[in-house]
Amino acid sequence: MTLAIFDLDNTLLAGDSDHAWGQFLIDQGLVDSAVVKAANEAFYKQYQAGELDIDRYLRFSLSFLANKPIEELASLHRHFMSAVIEPMIAPGALSLLDQHRQRGDTLMIITATNHFVTGPIARHLNIPHLIACEAEMNNGRYTGLPTGTPSYQQGKVVRLQSWLDAHRESLDGAWFYSDSLNDLPLLRLVDNPVAVDPDATLAAEAQRQNWPIISLRD
Repeated sequence: MTLAIFDLDNTLLAGDSDHAWGQFLIDQGLVDSAVVKAANEAFYKQYQAGELDIDRYLRFSLSFLANKPIEELASLHRHFMSAVIEPMIAPGALSLLDQHRQRGDTLMIITATNHFVTGPIARHLNIPHLIACEAEMNNGRYTGLPTGTPSYQQGKVVRLQSWLDAHRESLDGAWFYSDSLNDLPLLRLVDNPVAVDPDATLAAEAQRQNWPIISLRD
């Protein structure tokens, strides 16, 4: 089995689903707009700089989910998918995914965005395997707290290795597509790293390492 692994935000999507979810909640009038907008922007800048405190961020981003009925959250997410995420899918993403399917590769998304936000996106893209940050649940409702190892920076490597061990698979010949400096640990691990619409730090590293640089937005 050859793995084709994809980051989600600013890679398959021409935008960030986690940041967009926060803005969506603001637009729907479901959160304090001033407080959430300021926090959302501050955390996003930290992420872009590779300096995000992932535990602190997850506690912020998951807090809205706490103790709400699952059916209510699912309905809200369906609106989010149609209004925000579907228009955000990068123009070249579907053809790239199809190229790997035609090769017989196994598709996976690995993302630092939480599973509540990204699970429906992976299903929409028909990608069967997803590694994402996990949200704690108790008695069928989210607690608003993270659980497990966050799939962020080196945590993506840890979580992926656990998946490989559980499935008795390897990274032989694997591909990984990403836009972000935060994914350098995993990009350096695979046989076929690809920089997609990369940030400045990743673009410079890709040029030094002679990695392919592509755009899915053209």
